[in-house]
Amino acid sequence: MTWPDVIRPRTGARALTPSRLRLQGYNQMNELVEVQYALDTFYFLICGALVLWMAAGFSMLEAGLVRAKNTTEILTKNMALFAIACTMYMLIGYHIVYLGDGSSILPDFGFLIGAEHGVDDVLGSGGDTYYAARSDFFFQVVFVATAMSIVSGAVAERMKLWSFLLFSVFMTGLIYPVQAYWSWGGGFLNEAGFSDYAGSGIVHLCGAAAAFAGVLVLGPRKGKYGKNGAVNAIPGANMPLATLGTFILWLGWLGFNGGSELKLSDISSANAVAQVFANTNAAASGGVIAALILARLWFRKADLTMGLNGALAGLVAITAGPSAPSILAATLIGAVGGLLVVFAIVALDKLRIDDPVGAISVHGVVGIWGLLAVPLTDGEAGFGAQLLGMAVIFIWTFGASLAVWLVIKAIMGVRVSEEEEYEGVDVAECGLEAYPEFTGGKR
Repeated sequence: MTWPDVIRPRTGARALTPSRLRLQGYNQMNELVEVQYALDTFYFLICGALVLWMAAGFSMLEAGLVRAKNTTEILTKNMALFAIACTMYMLIGYHIVYLGDGSSILPDFGFLIGAEHGVDDVLGSGGDTYYAARSDFFFQVVFVATAMSIVSGAVAERMKLWSFLLFSVFMTGLIYPVQAYWSWGGGFLNEAGFSDYAGSGIVHLCGAAAAFAGVLVLGPRKGKYGKNGAVNAIPGANMPLATLGTFILWLGWLGFNGGSELKLSDISSANAVAQVFANTNAAASGGVIAALILARLWFRKADLTMGLNGALAGLVAITAGPSAPSILAATLIGAVGGLLVVFAIVALDKLRIDDPVGAISVHGVVGIWGLLAVPLTDGEAGFGAQLLGMAVIFIWTFGASLAVWLVIKAIMGVRVSEEEEYEGVDVAECGLEAYPEFTGGKR
């Protein structure tokens, strides 16, 4: 931003002396900086609120895709994990990612989120300080909660509630922040040229890797897999609720990707945000269409759950690079994600990896595709850096998560008893049924 070359006085105003001219230019510049700061802060907060709304989407989606006897517990997990994520990220996570002065590999471990920008500091920056520090924290904290929400659905129906919540403390306070520092915090992945605009890898692959480790430690639900490779479908209790959850996530994702532009107050940024919104919506649409067509050809049915996961897969696929592609290219990127998620869900079942909501397939397999799709439309990104980032995020998150899961298992166990699993974890873990008027106290 530069001082105005010409300051035109208002009609009838006194003639401007050089000192008055400088003062008026200074005041106009300050007013412009204040407006930009307020607008970008407001935009950041609104996008953060949209991402927060995704917590409701995950809750509804997972509640719809589990059996009725496990609904209360899945809702309790989603509510509690969000609160834990916000608290742990405030205490240590945000400092690890953004506020420390660590090396390219080892972040600086500190506490709390730092001071707010002062008025003089903002005005003195000449417009280079775009938004309030608290708005940045709010926007970032709902991202870590999203990563943890991915774990919730994958381990549903057989994990102890308090074991899950203990894991969420480590996931949101340490595991997620360290790998986010390597990328968004300026660590070695950032230096290597790794590109992940809004988190196909940093958020979604990270959450899926943690979920994968948890599922391996837990094992499958009773009755899910039979002899000779048989896979027994376990339908969810409420498809309207799962569909509502998907649409809520679709809406929230606009803030997830759109807010990652980080500002709105100039023409190029506004155009970029509009492109991101349009591409995000287009990719979800492509994912739905591709998944439904493949399901119709493969299963001879238009499987709703595949359509729902196709929408989410399209959203995950475009998240790594939603600003560069054309709308048509974004649709195709989402469509490939929709195809991949169907194949991945079937493949994981063949491998006897039980994921009740398809989270590992949607966020992990398609998260990898999203990272690899970036160089196809962004000439500044390279496949080597993308592969490096993908590998580092998965290895770190899976390894650290597996270690934490195994320690928790040794100390307090991770799986409910066979009887409690049969009766439903709602009563065993929460003492409350979600639909008592329908079950009459029987499950």
